[in-house]
Amino acid sequence: MTTSPPRTSRRLHRGSGRRTTALTTAVLTSLALLAACSGPPKGDSGAVTDAHLSASTPPAQGEIDSFSWAVYAEPPTLDYTVAFDYPQNTILSNVCESLMRWTPSLTTEPGLAQKASNPDPTTWVYDLRPGVRFHDGNEMTADDVVFSLGRQMDPDNAAAWAQVFQNVASVTTSGPLQVTVKLKKPDSQFPQYMATAAGVVASKAGVEAAGKDYGTTGGLACTGPFQLGTWNKGQSIELNRFDGYWGTGAKSKKAVFRVLTDPSARTNAMLSGEVDGGYLIPTESYARLRAGGTGTLYFGEGLSTVNVNVTDMTGPLGDVRVRQALSLALDRTGFVKAGLGGAGTVTNSLTTRAAWAAAPEGTLKTAFDGLPPTGQDIERAKALIKEAGAGGKTLTMATSSIGQDVSLLATAVQAAGTRIGLDVQLQTIAPNAFTALFTDPEAREGIDMFPLTYYDSITDPLDLLGNFKTGAYLNFAGYSDPQYDQLVDRAAAVYPVEERLEIEAKLQRHASEQLLWIPVAEWPTAMFLNKRITGAPTTISYMYYPWAADVGAAP
Repeated sequence: MTTSPPRTSRRLHRGSGRRTTALTTAVLTSLALLAACSGPPKGDSGAVTDAHLSASTPPAQGEIDSFSWAVYAEPPTLDYTVAFDYPQNTILSNVCESLMRWTPSLTTEPGLAQKASNPDPTTWVYDLRPGVRFHDGNEMTADDVVFSLGRQMDPDNAAAWAQVFQNVASVTTSGPLQVTVKLKKPDSQFPQYMATAAGVVASKAGVEAAGKDYGTTGGLACTGPFQLGTWNKGQSIELNRFDGYWGTGAKSKKAVFRVLTDPSARTNAMLSGEVDGGYLIPTESYARLRAGGTGTLYFGEGLSTVNVNVTDMTGPLGDVRVRQALSLALDRTGFVKAGLGGAGTVTNSLTTRAAWAAAPEGTLKTAFDGLPPTGQDIERAKALIKEAGAGGKTLTMATSSIGQDVSLLATAVQAAGTRIGLDVQLQTIAPNAFTALFTDPEAREGIDMFPLTYYDSITDPLDLLGNFKTGAYLNFAGYSDPQYDQLVDRAAAVYPVEERLEIEAKLQRHASEQLLWIPVAEWPTAMFLNKRITGAPTTISYMYYPWAADVGAAP
């Protein structure tokens, strides 16, 4: 949705979004038509300036009683239908499972469905694993799947993943352990999202018993290797190993997620051993953690780009020349060094290179050649502001103390505006309130732009590029172009991956040239582990893969 939906802006599924080296391109025989099966390409593209990317950490050597993990914010709920941001999915991925599963190498494999088939372009059939039990003791049936997907489609639930189901005509039981999804039209994206929180299956009986409290108190009635334990509001969320798990059991009896909203506090907790590790490491802490001697700072493929999200085109930013001017004035190199701790690369692309793993050379040229420059050109930017008659105009940029990647990008945009004659005002928003920018239009009132780190939830460029379709969830600025919408629909309807990528390359060019968001940098996933534990994947897969089950004793 990453999403993202967001962590700073990190996105919805979420949010946003959310790509620089990589791994193996694979196609599962049972899912030959799924583009999501393609992982990033092999080899180091050289895109990361100060980080060696790895797919995972050394495998665990044994079991442990527990480990602790830092998260930067407390989830408002763990209801899978609104799991669009980093904190929710980092925890929920270990408790609730989906029909398909994203792997640490960012490929797709069977999950609760042991087989997915596509007998015709508008039909997907999911054959379920037998003998899978929910945490509430009930055995999974096709009725539970129909119910769970139905909650995503229910307009009364305001699900963050509702857009995934826009082309779904029906979800029906076609056998005790078989579910058939009928689409209104071919949709290459739908089956890919069944490996995300959009495809989560929970116990119908358990969800109905919890009623309006589902996701906030009691259990989640899911099937994962961990089940929800004690939730100490504002402090921690505990997960307990589920011994009735259908797959390989967790190596730790308990996982404790500590809510540490202050970046310095998170770093100090890792260095002191108060917590054993964490994802989304504050960029200002990279050097301290590397030098601390208490563990290892890892980097992995993040499928993530740092952008300036344009949220209002009714004012000065409605003129593409103003957006172009800000882009030309922005010091991307300085931001990567200071804001991303040197671990990243400047980019003029809204999508990461790794999202195009399956694209032939000609398609890559269409997608990437001739995009707006990444270097500064202050004189040209000033000229564009003059042409647009925008000199002295005021713009408001949201910022937050959530991390220096956010605060320094906001400062960089303000500095760029000052140099070219724009008055960019910063509006500070508390870390726990930053998520509201994605869910509440009122929270965005008076704001023209904000920092957005978007991660892809599937390995497909359309995950990001679809955000600029008329009415899309993250299309906060209300951009609308019928020709762009038609291209999005064309791409979504094509299952063969190379053919679809040709269409997506045209979308990439249009969105980048129009600067619907202003791309800044590609950014890998950062993770810290102390010397006591190992086994966690380093890639963005942790959002939908039960990573905590792999964590155990280090050698």
